[in-house]
This record gives sequence, C-alpha cells and structure tokens, in this order.
Amino acid sequence: MAKEYKTITEVVGPLMLVEGVSGVKYDELVQVKQASGELRTGKVLEVDEDKALVQLFDSSQGLKIADAKAKFLGHGMTLKVSPDVLGGVFDGMGNSLDGREIIPDKVLDINGTPLNPVARDYPEEFIETGISAIDGLNTLVRGQKLPIFSGAGLPHARLAAQITRQATVRGTEEKFAVVFAAVGITFEEANFFISDFQKSGAIERSVVFINLANDPAIERIATPRMAITCAEYLAYELNMHVLVIITDLTNYAEALREVSAARKEVPGRRGYPGYMYTDLASLYERAGRIKGKKGSITQIPILTMPEDDKTHPIPDLTGYITEGQIILSRDLHLKNIYPPIDVLPSLSRLKDKGIGKGKTREDHADTMNQLFAAYARGKEAKELATILGDAALSDLDKLYSDFSEEFEKRYVAQGYHQDRDIIETLDLGWDLLKILPKSELRRIDLKLIDKYLKEDK
Repeated sequence: MAKEYKTITEVVGPLMLVEGVSGVKYDELVQVKQASGELRTGKVLEVDEDKALVQLFDSSQGLKIADAKAKFLGHGMTLKVSPDVLGGVFDGMGNSLDGREIIPDKVLDINGTPLNPVARDYPEEFIETGISAIDGLNTLVRGQKLPIFSGAGLPHARLAAQITRQATVRGTEEKFAVVFAAVGITFEEANFFISDFQKSGAIERSVVFINLANDPAIERIATPRMAITCAEYLAYELNMHVLVIITDLTNYAEALREVSAARKEVPGRRGYPGYMYTDLASLYERAGRIKGKKGSITQIPILTMPEDDKTHPIPDLTGYITEGQIILSRDLHLKNIYPPIDVLPSLSRLKDKGIGKGKTREDHADTMNQLFAAYARGKEAKELATILGDAALSDLDKLYSDFSEEFEKRYVAQGYHQDRDIIETLDLGWDLLKILPKSELRRIDLKLIDKYLKEDK
C-alpha cells in the first residue's frame, strides 16, 4: 500500500516540496489530499535523497500545508487504450471530453520505450495528403517525421485540418488513422478542429487530444506524449498506418521553459532549457516503422517560428532531428495563396524513396526536379525585373517569370476543400511546363516528354 506523507514543507506557485520520502521516482504521479477531501494531482520533477519536488497540475491556491497529505502512486502518467479510442476526443491528460467510457485493453506509460535503431525499417511508402505542394514536390513517406514551420497568423491550423481530412496511404486497403494533438490552443481553435472533423467524417478514423491555453503547463508537456502513445498502440497492436499531427510545438517548448524556470535550472539559448534538443528528440524519434510490424507512425509536427525566424532554437533543433521541413511563406499568404507553402526552402529528405513507378508514377522525379528548377529561375527573373525593370529581361526570362506566377496560382494554390490525387498533381505539373519551350526541359527524360507532354490542340 502506498504511504501517505504529512511532511509537505513548502509550496511556491505550482511547486511543492515533500521531505522524508523513500522509494520515490522521477516522473511519478502524486496525489495531494486535504482534510476537506479535496484531491489535487501532480508529478515528481526532482528527487534529492529524502526530498521530492512535485509540480501540481492545478493551482496551489488554497492548499493548506498543515492538513495536506501527499501520496506517491508508484507509476508515471498513463493512458488507457482500446480500439474504442478511434473517434474519441480527449483532453491533454487522456480524459474523455465526449463522454465515452474507455474499457482499457492496456494501460500504457506515456513516456514509451526507446526504439532499437536496428529494429527500424526504412520509410519508403508514399502518403497522399491531397496537397500538390507536398505530394508533388516534398513528398511525405510512411514512417517519416516532416514538420511544418509556420509563422504567427499563417493558416497552419487550416492546413493541419485539411491534411487530417485528406491523408491516405495510396494503393492499399490497409487501415489508416490520424492522431491529432492540439497543444496550448484557444477554445475557438479547439472548436474549429472538432467541428471540422465531425462535419467531414474524419473524426471516425481520428483520435483527438485537446490541450487549451489555460490548462497547466505540465499538461501541455504531457499532451504530445499522450498522442504518440495512442499512435503506438494503433500502429503496433492494431496494425494501422497512423499519421500524428501535433500543433503547436512552440507552445510545448514554452511550457518546457516555464517548468525549467520554476526549477531554477541554468537556461540555455533564449532561456530554453539546455536539454530541449533531447526532449524534442524523445517525441520525434517515436515515429517510424518497425521490422516485422505492419503498422507505422508518421509525424507532422507543426510549430510557429517566433518572428518568422528559422534560426530560433525551436525550428533550429527540430530541423536537426527531423527529415526535412515544410515552410509556410508570409509573402504567399499576403498574395491570398492557400496553402502558402514556400516550395524552394522546403525539403523532404526521403521524397526520392516514396515516388516513382509502382508508387506514384514514373515521371514524378523528373517533373519534380524540372518544376523546382523552373520556379527558382522564374523567381530570379522576377527579382531582376524588380531591380532593373522588365526591359532588362530576355524573352526566355519573361517566360520563366510567367511560369513562376502561374505555378503559384495554379499548382501551389488550391482550395481548402480541394483534394488533388497524385495523378492530377503530376498532370498539372506537365500542363504548367507547356509555358516553357521543349528545349528548356533538360531535367526530364525525352521518352517521358514524348509520353506525357500533350500539346494543346
């Protein structure tokens, strides 16, 4: 039976010090009971000999040290899972928000277990998001970690909802699920996500975890781990392909900084804890495929870059851990282009593994390279025209400039409810390449040009 301690000696903000303890572990859950019967929960942040520092999930306001008892529960945070979690909406601690009762198959520790690198299988199967700028140019592969770097005020929430609604593993009948975790969002945003998923029917194959901005910081740290633990159950126990979308990782990192400051730790860059790289890696590295298992976990973490700064610690460290990034552009957003994906600095390091004959189409790699090259040259031509005027451009430069405009309007831009399959995306790419002379299509095999470049009659 768990011991109860009446040796709470100090409470500062959400932190509580309990002395004279034994056998207490880091991350262990604690129940604090007052004489009135009121219960509060917390978790162990630090253990030093017979002292335990506890962070409360709720405010410490009104907590009376004299008559409070602390009981250490002997385990960390857990999540109850069963096939019934699909279609459910939960808070950041895994409690149901839609009234469903989960009779658990398993109770899992949300911190998971480290994945043996030797057991990992290589990601190489294409996931179709229905968004041309991702599917055609920065392809998402099953088992990959591909973050979206956004900025304040950009429509990353709409993009996350659209990917949740549209994503599928092409050419397979295997079960596909989406685990969506919203971290530190407003009530309006939470309402938008839930109502959008319910309207579209995407909720039936989704599990949603909602952590609101007024919830405790410690819950914000738990929410992504709840989502990933749920994804591991669906992938490795129920053999599903799972896409995990977490928004917004910046709120998660701010919560880490808040807890670190409360513990009086020595700060690292911009006040974030020095272990933030390790902490983010403990989330991202739980994505992947395991040899001998049918299921897989693919991650799309979304983060807003403070002041649109790619060198800020959060996007900077994320870029080191993940296999590329999708970057949203404020300039494209101001041109009313949705989704405002800036394809040139965006990158999917595994895209070559998920495209080609038998996966998407044989012309995918060549057309992707040609579209990148033509768009880059078109952007250069437009910059030159801005400095020197249109008269400084050659006829060919003007064609490239026209191509870049059409590319943004027709290829990058698409409606919020427009779901383009990969064949439609590839055909659209060929249609845009007609703007340029055939002699400029140097990155595409001649056989493919003859087969797919259909001249207008």
